[in-house]
Amino acid sequence: MPAPIGVLALQGDFREHRQTLKAIDQESIEVRTLADLASCRGLIIPGGESTVMQKLAVAYDLFEPLKDAISAGLPTFGTCAGLIMLANEISDGIVGQAGFGGLDISVRRNAFGNQLDSFEVDLDFAGIEGPVHAAFIRAPLIERVGSSIEVLSRLADGRIVGVRNTSMLGIAFHPEVTGETRIHELFVSMIDH
Repeated sequence: MPAPIGVLALQGDFREHRQTLKAIDQESIEVRTLADLASCRGLIIPGGESTVMQKLAVAYDLFEPLKDAISAGLPTFGTCAGLIMLANEISDGIVGQAGFGGLDISVRRNAFGNQLDSFEVDLDFAGIEGPVHAAFIRAPLIERVGSSIEVLSRLADGRIVGVRNTSMLGIAFHPEVTGETRIHELFVSMIDH
């Protein structure tokens, strides 16, 4: 039996990610401690509020261990706020805001406006057959990508909403709330390659 996939469960929609993993027959655990982190073969950082996630990771003594595990190559998938936490640069972060880093990208938080500006759209996504139905909820936007980054998905106007490098996957939207499982399947294939 392979080790489970961890879902960072400090804040945000971690339950929906666990339900999506269950739907594709993947064991998962909620990560709140160093022992939880040590038992995972991959990690999902869910949507939520990036500044609260940072504060809670510090409070639980998980911030530096998470940063170290990610930089050491732990396969990691970030959605929405999780994408912000994986970005090397947050272009409009609040004072003192920091993420775990690892993706050579710059993101802008809440790039599409507030909750009322949320929307759903079908996207092309590299490596996935057919359109991906994506929900953007107070979503960030990827404004810059480094040379190590592969762009996987863009909005119709060309703005980047999905990227990866060798061990990390980051998207600006929420597949876990629309019943979309194929991006989680893509992440599992990155872990198990």
